[in-house]
Amino acid sequence: MGVKTMLRAIFPAPDHDHKRCTSTAIAHAEARCAARAQRLTPIRRHVLETLLASHNPLGAYEIIERMADKKGRPAPITVYRALDFLRDNGLVHRIESRNAFVACVHNHSGDALIVFLICERCGAVGESPGDAVAQALKASSRAAGFSPKSPLIEIVGICSHCRQR
Repeated sequence: MGVKTMLRAIFPAPDHDHKRCTSTAIAHAEARCAARAQRLTPIRRHVLETLLASHNPLGAYEIIERMADKKGRPAPITVYRALDFLRDNGLVHRIESRNAFVACVHNHSGDALIVFLICERCGAVGESPGDAVAQALKASSRAAGFSPKSPLIEIVGICSHCRQR
């Protein structure tokens, strides 16, 4: 896979088919929940769809605001519980530096290293494979007698789409 192809997969083009992107992610979530005998309840689905509306991370209160409709705003505890479920099932990730969440459509193992590339211009978050980095970090951690709890790396920079503008 060429570098340009990999960049597109990490940061979708601004003109990509977002409707297809979202429906594929929802199908992935449904399949993952079914395989784990879990339920993607209407509120969990709504939280996930809200996150899928863009490729930018959202804080819990931003999610609540975007979910608000004629019936009112969902209670924060309801959204936090849905986020916990989605996170526990590998359907969202927490971007620690932003105190926000982003949807995930990848199948990770529990100890997979996740590398988030965060664009400081447009705010998009890309998820990059971290296999090569993971091996070096695991060896270094073992040598130090350290056991990592949260194997993720956040890198802030400028995405390929913003650089081209």
